[in-house]
Amino acid sequence: MEFRVIIFAVIFASAIVFLITSLKRLYAFLQLAKPEVRWDHPAARLKHTFTVAFAQTKILRDKTAGPIHIAIFWGFLVLLFTAAESVVQGFVPSFSLSFLGPLYTIITFSTDLFCIVILLAIVGSFFRRFILRIKRLQMDGSEKYDAMVVLIAIFIIVTSLFLMNASHHYLYPFEKWSAKPFSNAASGMFNWQTATIVYETCWWVHILLIFAFMNYLPYSKHLHVYTSILNVFFSPINIPNKLEKIDFEAEGVEKFGISDIEDFGWKTLFDGYTCTHCGRCDSVCPANITGKVLSPRSIIIETRDRLFDKAPIMIKQQTFPESRITEAEQAILDKKFIGDYNSIEALWQCTTCGACMQECPVTIEHVPAIIGMRRSLVMMESNFPPLLQSTFSNLENNATPWAFSASERADWAEGLNIATAANKQDFDVLFWVGCAGSFDDRAKKVSVAFAKLLQIAGVDFAILGTEEQCTGDTARRAGNEYLADMLVKANVETLNGYNVKKIVTFCPHCFNTLKNEYPDFGGNYEVVHHTQFLKDLIAQGKLKMKPIADDWNDVVYHDSCYLGRYNQEYDAPRNIIESIPGMKLKEVPRSHDKGLCCGAGGSQMFLEETEGKRVNIERTEELLATDPNTIAVNCPFCMTMITDGVKDKDKVDEVAVLDIAEILLAKVITE
Repeated sequence: MEFRVIIFAVIFASAIVFLITSLKRLYAFLQLAKPEVRWDHPAARLKHTFTVAFAQTKILRDKTAGPIHIAIFWGFLVLLFTAAESVVQGFVPSFSLSFLGPLYTIITFSTDLFCIVILLAIVGSFFRRFILRIKRLQMDGSEKYDAMVVLIAIFIIVTSLFLMNASHHYLYPFEKWSAKPFSNAASGMFNWQTATIVYETCWWVHILLIFAFMNYLPYSKHLHVYTSILNVFFSPINIPNKLEKIDFEAEGVEKFGISDIEDFGWKTLFDGYTCTHCGRCDSVCPANITGKVLSPRSIIIETRDRLFDKAPIMIKQQTFPESRITEAEQAILDKKFIGDYNSIEALWQCTTCGACMQECPVTIEHVPAIIGMRRSLVMMESNFPPLLQSTFSNLENNATPWAFSASERADWAEGLNIATAANKQDFDVLFWVGCAGSFDDRAKKVSVAFAKLLQIAGVDFAILGTEEQCTGDTARRAGNEYLADMLVKANVETLNGYNVKKIVTFCPHCFNTLKNEYPDFGGNYEVVHHTQFLKDLIAQGKLKMKPIADDWNDVVYHDSCYLGRYNQEYDAPRNIIESIPGMKLKEVPRSHDKGLCCGAGGSQMFLEETEGKRVNIERTEELLATDPNTIAVNCPFCMTMITDGVKDKDKVDEVAVLDIAEILLAKVITE
């Protein structure tokens, strides 16, 4: 018996030392990144962690895979008690947790139950991955074998535990407080000799495989077993709706954006550790599902690959500055992260819709990483799609992405008796029109409709007119932070000069930027989307509906990403539609926080899709499938993309694409 304990002690110590060494290596890699503070608001973070990591709420968004994964996750949490018991038994074979009394009854029953549940879940996972071959689960090369190894390892770990419990019951049928109905029932297959052999064999198999498994994980795509809970804790409570500000006036800053792993914050590298390779991000990415090369999953995996290739060399250089760099190491250092690891083409296909982050079960932040790399391409290499050159030039010269003169910005309001802030410095609300609402012929109709609604409701408002400039959203999402910085600061100076307190806008991109990003530049305002503002006006009785139903009654609503997913506003537009007599609101399968992007965000409005199916066609087809006579939108970009989709489908005479404000104006009593 002493020899058995000695052998176990050596194996245990070796496993722990090896694991600590592996984890220290991973921690050292993170030290190469930029520092970040990710532990503020600990109470809110803990609540978020319990909701997402332990309750598995994001996993359960997939009604098939969710229950399978939660069975394995919760099963392993329960089995930790038995694993701990088995480890102690390696030193003290007679040890048992039965001293816990009734709690031991709960532990043993739960362990026995979850052994069966986990085994069924593993079978389900095998079936989905290797028989049904679910698209998002298909990976090449080592990924495929890694998944197989992990599933087989879990299956053997749990099976050995079940047989160990069954044989133990045969040998010790009256163990106090034990409740193992399933393994007890299976104990009938043994006699004394086989039970003794099976128990000892399964104990060793169980414990050795646990040690091997826990040391395999740091080198596997299943590293998330260690990091996922922490990653959720360090993530934003909601998906990040603002970009990091760059201080261009800081001394010694000569590099902007992300060109390699050391330019990331440590959390992004930790995201690489945590990626489960599940492909949920790819399955909802509008670019990926329409046949383009962008894969949010690959972006994160490639970040981890680059880290694992380059970090050991960087640490070697720091630790032993005089050591010689080999040719192989130099070849790795000479590689470009953007281009050799990540596809430049893929980076410019992202619509920044945030669906990848919404769906990720471990709250990885894909979009900020992509924008960071765009910043490097634009500001450090001047490497961006040629079509963006005119956009940047227009923004710089005219403060709008289109080739219109800034002097024409308020022409849409001619004859409407709308005051400008310069002429009416005392007003309650500033109507931020935005570039589309000022220059795009279709969006100008929405500006007019919304302004008329404000006048009908008696709202005291003004516009900036020719003093308004682009909020900087297009430049920021396209990676031109320097240009955005100038636009933002100019707008903040204007807004603060008029002592603006409350802003309302019908562009979700303007809304998100003004609300969430301007405070970093000294612009602190109450910012409201026009659907939120109109909903309140209706509730206050300032906008009253006609008691009869007119046209456009079968309405399907399209969720815009920057109002819905980024700012959690799904109800206001729907409440307005449902408040109108005769209106019938229809929904598509991909709605609310599962909504599909129109394809215009992230500067895509000013680029061309040259690969795969057009995103706006994919979305329009889904909307038209509900057989509406009206498609309701709340965003000028969505308006353009969905209108083009309806034209492509030859449905212009049958289906109207209207902003919520336009629908409401047609139903409001104007006298």
